Amino acid sequence: MTLNHKEAKLLFVNKKKQKNFDCFWPGAAVLPLLLAGCSVGPHYKTPAPAPNPVPADFKEIEGWKPADPVALPGGAWWEIYNDPILNALERTISISNQTVAEDAANYRSAEALVTEAQAGLFPTLSGSFAGSRAQNGGGQSSSVYGGSRGADTTLTPELSASWTLDIWGSIRHQIEEAKQTAQVDKADLAYATLSAQATLASDYFQLRSADALQDLLARTVEADQRSLTITQNQYNAGTVTRADYVTAQAQVDSAQAELAGVASSRATYEHAIAVLTGNAPAAVTIARAALPNDVPVPPAGIPSELLERRPDIAAAEHEMRAQNEAIGVAVAALYPTISLTATGGFTGNRLNNLFNVANRFWSLGASGSYTIFDSFAQTAAVRAAQANYDASVASYRETVLTAFQGVEDQLAALHAYQNESGLSDEAVAAAQKAVDVTLNQYRAGTVAYTSVVTEQNSLLSDQQSQLTVQTNRLLASVTLFEDLGGGWQR
Repeated sequence: MTLNHKEAKLLFVNKKKQKNFDCFWPGAAVLPLLLAGCSVGPHYKTPAPAPNPVPADFKEIEGWKPADPVALPGGAWWEIYNDPILNALERTISISNQTVAEDAANYRSAEALVTEAQAGLFPTLSGSFAGSRAQNGGGQSSSVYGGSRGADTTLTPELSASWTLDIWGSIRHQIEEAKQTAQVDKADLAYATLSAQATLASDYFQLRSADALQDLLARTVEADQRSLTITQNQYNAGTVTRADYVTAQAQVDSAQAELAGVASSRATYEHAIAVLTGNAPAAVTIARAALPNDVPVPPAGIPSELLERRPDIAAAEHEMRAQNEAIGVAVAALYPTISLTATGGFTGNRLNNLFNVANRFWSLGASGSYTIFDSFAQTAAVRAAQANYDASVASYRETVLTAFQGVEDQLAALHAYQNESGLSDEAVAAAQKAVDVTLNQYRAGTVAYTSVVTEQNSLLSDQQSQLTVQTNRLLASVTLFEDLGGGWQR
């Protein structure tokens, strides 16, 4: 799911200072109080993010620039890995993931609350029907609608309307607050979707890493078995001691035990992927496959405007707007409340002529109320609303700083892992050569078998480190995609 909220002007935007009160009086016609409106409370102004000014670029990459406030969709960022299985799994996130479904329901609820708040701008209309029968003598009535001597029947259908005038903008502020809260929930939905997508990709690459480790350990067991065969033949020939044979057997057993342990780790990641896609663990089986060799590397010219589409930054921005509107609601409560009422209907004692003009009645009324003294409760509410807004500003700025930190961290990690990858490739090649040489020397009887074991263990350690580095590179790229709000492509 993508988030489109161009109006938010999320990052790095300085708006012109606006007045704190906006009053309009469109005319002095009939019922001027009905037509007039005055919205009290501060206008929203996007605070500058900390640090201010925003750094012109990122330390870990060249070509970054300050952002223009424009929202960009993230898109199917995982497709850059060119893995059909991953693509198929990712497409189920927005449909089947239960965390995403929960946030989607919260957003629908927030939209309904906006409609509920908007209803406050309009009059409330209600209807009633009353009927009564009174007897002032000893007579009896033979009909509900007719009367006899000494009994009176009264029927009264009535319509009533009431309208609390939004002179000070309290309801309008409540509506805007509800709208911004709905946008917070919408951003939370997008953030939950992006987070679930990134978690699934990370679990998927961890699963593929387990596949690669299983292949590595299976090859190690085969190599150790060949070494055991050589040692057993030499032991049978009497050229080596039993200690060499026992050591070779222990080497095989150790590799087999490690291989069995990897299966449990792989199953854990497969179960996690099943739950992320809204399935029971038993319902999902992912075939074994190789760990990708290619890791997406960001280009030098990544624009920092990509941070503007981060859902958590969008949520923080809309939360500030909501808290700003809450100040307006609190300020409006300091002013008088004015309401209009109207009642009309008919009253009579027979249904067939009840709606005659002669039976009609109506009334119009107006009322006002003002709190003279409340032990400063309302002024305290205004201060509390202002403090809540200040807290939301701090949260927004912290979110922006965390976004910059996350991108810097992952760019640095990608650079470091890329350099480490080259070194680990060289280490594996050297260790493999050392094993081959030492094994030939052992066959020739020039070195003890412990030398072979030492080199084999060194090779396995270097190969595992090589696999870990490759996995870490893939995981860092996934996290960078998430930190940028869905990749580095526009």
